[in-house]
Amino acid sequence: MSSTAFLFPGQGAQFVGMGRNLVESFPPARKWYDQANDIVGYDLAQYCFEGPAEKLDATDISQPAIYVTSFAALDQLRSQNPEAAESCVITAGLSLGEYTALAFAGAMSFEDGLRVVQKRGQAMQSAAEANPSGMVSILLLELDQVEQICQEASAVGMLTIANYLCPKNIVLSGETAACQKAVELAEAAGGRAIPLSVAGAFHTSLMKPADERLAEALANITLRNPEIPVVSNVDADVHESAREIHDLLVRQVVSPVLWEDSMRRMLDRGVEEFYEIGPGKVLRGLMKRIHRKIPVHSVLDD
Repeated sequence: MSSTAFLFPGQGAQFVGMGRNLVESFPPARKWYDQANDIVGYDLAQYCFEGPAEKLDATDISQPAIYVTSFAALDQLRSQNPEAAESCVITAGLSLGEYTALAFAGAMSFEDGLRVVQKRGQAMQSAAEANPSGMVSILLLELDQVEQICQEASAVGMLTIANYLCPKNIVLSGETAACQKAVELAEAAGGRAIPLSVAGAFHTSLMKPADERLAEALANITLRNPEIPVVSNVDADVHESAREIHDLLVRQVVSPVLWEDSMRRMLDRGVEEFYEIGPGKVLRGLMKRIHRKIPVHSVLDD
């Protein structure tokens, strides 16, 4: 049996209709949405299945929605392909997805994870509203070129690298004017720049108020040492201590996501097969740029 790793998507993977076909074809998955409704205080399933898109895309709703839908997909995988779960030796999640990974690994309960994710989304939404800002994905350029663009665009506003996703796919995050300048500079350099539909400059110091609120939320739940390794976004390393995981989750809000390094860490540990569990196929696409031949299976295809 090959060693497998589970990957969980982050914000931006959401789409109206996600999870609907899953629940119709695998009714037991509905329980995750029913449990979630009691915790978040609204009909989360309705937003996932029916939208509207502007509501689902809001940070304070999209984060719980992706977390819950990923758990529904995980439930289906465990039921229909138990061997995959049994062979999973390590896990990771992109930004928000790290909470799903930690809950899967037993470091927190589904319910506690959802409570923290809801508060995280609310805190990040509030921080974004306080500072006009955004994110832009820079494609087709080398890291040193993106670093130069970031430096030049910083002349008109705060801007920094937020996500190291894969070769020639790096996300910048900062104040609106600086993001707009980065788009111009990237296109002039022969790259492609895509402004992202997010509320603000995630994984930067502009999220600073959110990390304090997140620390308070984490203090109110039970964190345990994970049962299988979870790779942290902050340093692309594995941490066994619940105390360390707590601190890293707080830092994650204001720190860049080292996704490419995290995936290479998994490959170095002998992972031979990946499963992307949750909405979208973003992580599958990123892995193809990191290691073209490694198998990556998408669990939620609707």
